[in-house]
Amino acid sequence: MGDKKIKCIDCNKDFIFTEGEQQFFEEKGYSEPIRCKDCRNKRKAEKRTSGFRR
Repeated sequence: MGDKKIKCIDCNKDFIFTEGEQQFFEEKGYSEPIRCKDCRNKRKAEKRTSGFRR
């Protein structure tokens, strides 16, 4: 296993999915990421602000 270069589906920039990250994702049963870290963080922030109203 080596580092992988992946293209983000949101911003189309290439990002590196390191060998260590791949092992972590595999151990947790996660799928390979499709978004770079910046776009993942942006998406998480958008979900938090559009949450349920009480």
